[in-house]
Amino acid sequence: MRCGNQEFIFGARTYVMGIINVTPDSFSDGGLYYSPDKAYERAMQLIEEGADVIDIGGESTRPQALPVCAEEELERILPVVKRLEKVNMRQISIDTRHALTAQVCLDAGASWINDVSAFSYDPKMVQVCRHADASILMHARGTPQNMQSQTQYTNVMSEVSSYLKERVEFAAESGISISKLIVDPGIGFAKEAKHDVEILGNMSAFSFDKIPVLAAMSRKKFIKAITGIENPQDRDVCTIAALSAAVLSGANIVRVHNVKWAKEALKIIDRIQATVYST
Repeated sequence: MRCGNQEFIFGARTYVMGIINVTPDSFSDGGLYYSPDKAYERAMQLIEEGADVIDIGGESTRPQALPVCAEEELERILPVVKRLEKVNMRQISIDTRHALTAQVCLDAGASWINDVSAFSYDPKMVQVCRHADASILMHARGTPQNMQSQTQYTNVMSEVSSYLKERVEFAAESGISISKLIVDPGIGFAKEAKHDVEILGNMSAFSFDKIPVLAAMSRKKFIKAITGIENPQDRDVCTIAALSAAVLSGANIVRVHNVKWAKEALKIIDRIQATVYST
């Protein structure tokens, strides 16, 4: 799989996706990188720290967040994409549910589309993503406004896996190669802490058809539920603990705010993987 100028060989090591929210209201870093200049500076910092791909989002999907139209989303993130493309940085993922945003950003130099709705929000998205290097399909229920009222599962592993399989099949039937798909079980999206913990310890269950699995646990609310840590920016140590569990249980990519710590931790985790678990 490619992401712009970089080739991803899953199984060789764990890849790191750095988060940039060009929003005023994201749960952890809302407002910090709202201007294009600050977002660009943050992107370059994350690249310097070793991020393999930068995930840029212009719409918060935290619980109770209000929706943002594609036009406003583009006003937020397109200037950042264009500046990165000028310095030949094309390892860019766009975190969006909108086909218009995805299309314009792909044309401007982005490579991946990270759709939290797994092609279920905008019917045009699947056609747009035929031209992406890869698409990330995430499990969720409802919308940010109501997802926390939809956390009832009989068997969370089975239900999340079935949903992701169905979305992968839909994408394949719509003309997207399975080799260009990544799945994300959606930590924190319509899930309680007990569900998130079970998922983090069983990531390989979602790697059907050898599709890479992304773990996006960074600073999320399950950490507060377990540890009591209120401030999301104080949850990086716990994020690394959760990241370790996710990778050792089968995750191929981790999506994090603190790239520097993730890269350092993965030097150990990947060595353990290669030494103990490889056959």
